[in-house]
Amino acid sequence: MKTEPAEPLSSEPPDFSLILGGPLFQLLRRAHLCGDVAELLWRRVIALALITWLPLLALSVAEGHAWGDSVKVPFLLDMDVHARFLLALPLLIVAELVVHQRMRLVVGTFVKRGLLPDKACGRFDAAIAAAMRLRNSVLAEVLLIALVYGLGVLFIWRRHAAMDLPTWYGMTVTGKLQPTLAGWWLGCVSLPLVQFILLRWYFRLLIWTRFLWQVSRIELHLVPTHPDRAGGLGFLSTVTYAFAPLLAGQGVLLAGVMANKIFYAGAKLTDFKIELLAMVIMMLFFVLAPLLVFTPRLARTKRMGLAEYGGLAQRYVREFDQKWLRGGALADEPLVGSADLQSLADMGNSFEIVKGMKLVPFGKDTLLQLAVISLAPVAPLVLTMIPLGELLDRFLHVVF
Repeated sequence: MKTEPAEPLSSEPPDFSLILGGPLFQLLRRAHLCGDVAELLWRRVIALALITWLPLLALSVAEGHAWGDSVKVPFLLDMDVHARFLLALPLLIVAELVVHQRMRLVVGTFVKRGLLPDKACGRFDAAIAAAMRLRNSVLAEVLLIALVYGLGVLFIWRRHAAMDLPTWYGMTVTGKLQPTLAGWWLGCVSLPLVQFILLRWYFRLLIWTRFLWQVSRIELHLVPTHPDRAGGLGFLSTVTYAFAPLLAGQGVLLAGVMANKIFYAGAKLTDFKIELLAMVIMMLFFVLAPLLVFTPRLARTKRMGLAEYGGLAQRYVREFDQKWLRGGALADEPLVGSADLQSLADMGNSFEIVKGMKLVPFGKDTLLQLAVISLAPVAPLVLTMIPLGELLDRFLHVVF
């Protein structure tokens, strides 16, 4: 029985997007807050600010808690609420457009660079289809909403996250928050919306991890001597920078909480060392862990490359030694200018590339840059420990 030959992969980028799908995306489209390719970014940013932040301001003014001494933390001086809804939330929305634009090109690179054998066309398309089904899942987003209200609002925020001080959003009595009207809007609308969008991002990263794992099971055409020292998969590290707004947004969320505790609860920046370390580790894990699925494939490619190029190098140097040191060369053949010497150097360079091949498709510079992006929003809080004038003076002494 004859089998049909596999169809060659199309040169067009695959229709892959973690962003353009799901119930929330469809709702935003019907509300004319999002286009077919995640455009209309500023409409979404403004609309979400009008839903999450503006009602809190209006209700706080109406209740007399927007400014003044009626409560310990008035609305206008609450750094956490402004950081959360006016900085972090827009960053999470901006991340959608950036990731959509970058990720489709990265997935298309598997096809464009011929990393996939023709017979893997079906498996690659099936992996994309499975990812799109998860992205569009109604059940997944319903479960995220249930998690946000059941755990994030009713338990974590009211019992642990809210400050134990009289604030514009309520007062803690016997370990439980008693919300004001503004507090009810915060707990029922504003906070759940931000938490849902954040959890939705983590769910998308899970989909991305699953997709890459399925691709890693394919016999990819990896080359151990590729200059990127990752067998040709080095391009995958570029997608990690698309998550920069997401990392910065998470950093802003933590910075807002820390700022309130520093200014109103007497905490110090050094009290949050564990939280800062945990955030950096967590964010690096979520962004870089999907790429680790290729480690077994890269390790195998490196082992095979060392064996194959080692054998080839052994054969070449033996023949070189025989020719130039054991009298194998013709009497009139000049050594100076001989291509054999350059070939010997090229062989050594090729073997060094294989020997230095990485087991992950990213480098230390990627780790460092992503960590800096995550911590950057916390940097202004250094001024709570060192006055700005003294900080500038120290900087000028270091530079000059």
